[in-house]
Amino acid sequence: MSDPEVTVSPDDRPLFRGEPASNRSGVRWALLLAVVVALAAGGYYAWKLRQPTPLPPVVATPTAPAAQPAEPRVEHPVTATPARSPLPALGESDAEFGAALAALFGAPAFQQMFVPDSLVRHIVVTVDNLPRRQVASRMLPLKPVTGTANGALRTAGDGSALSIAPANAARYTPYVRALEAVDSRKLAATYAQFYPLFQQSYAEQGYPNRYFNDRVFEVIDHLLATPDIKGPIALAQPKVLYEYADPALEELSAGQKAMLRMGPENEARVKAKLREIRKALQAG
Repeated sequence: MSDPEVTVSPDDRPLFRGEPASNRSGVRWALLLAVVVALAAGGYYAWKLRQPTPLPPVVATPTAPAAQPAEPRVEHPVTATPARSPLPALGESDAEFGAALAALFGAPAFQQMFVPDSLVRHIVVTVDNLPRRQVASRMLPLKPVTGTANGALRTAGDGSALSIAPANAARYTPYVRALEAVDSRKLAATYAQFYPLFQQSYAEQGYPNRYFNDRVFEVIDHLLATPDIKGPIALAQPKVLYEYADPALEELSAGQKAMLRMGPENEARVKAKLREIRKALQAG
């Protein structure tokens, strides 16, 4: 359910892959501790050189094992049903995972709406970026929303009366209907079955110590917090691209702006489905 951003052109910048601040702090404390130990050892050796008795024989001290990365802190664990066969490798999972999505949404809807390449990776990147200001269009797992000759946002009025046209919501209706038709419990079960691939992809994106399903819950709650706007949403067009005239709406995330562009009826239907999916994920 995506179309060109109202505010900015699609952003293909790489995702933030920085090391968590807690890890960097741990490295600094480890270095400080190593320095203190080295100084203490040096002082002890100098003191022993001044004593009349000979030094005791040097005994090799076993090297402490390297610290292992901390396990992800899990708030929303995924209880997966054992698969009938081993999962494919992440880079070779499109056929099997695509078939699972086609079974959920129906083959015609899957072919019409989904981009069948790198599905797991693109879903992970998109979900992670929905609460941010921009989402890279080349990483979207869904094909662009159509409905006009060039797929652009439908507007009404001009100048100070420019707004999102009510007819713009109709472009999203097929996606909303397809989402509503999916059995949420089966969707949650399919997600759990393929979850190891989602977690692997999330780690590869730069989050080895985070649990992807926790991020899924964060994003669902973020989308559910999208403000409910009644009436036309005013736009501004200072240059080529549209912006929301209301500064508060202009500061919303990419995901919340997409919710607003659906129109109030579609937004309410999507929120209802998100609550249903959230409940199914909690039930395991």
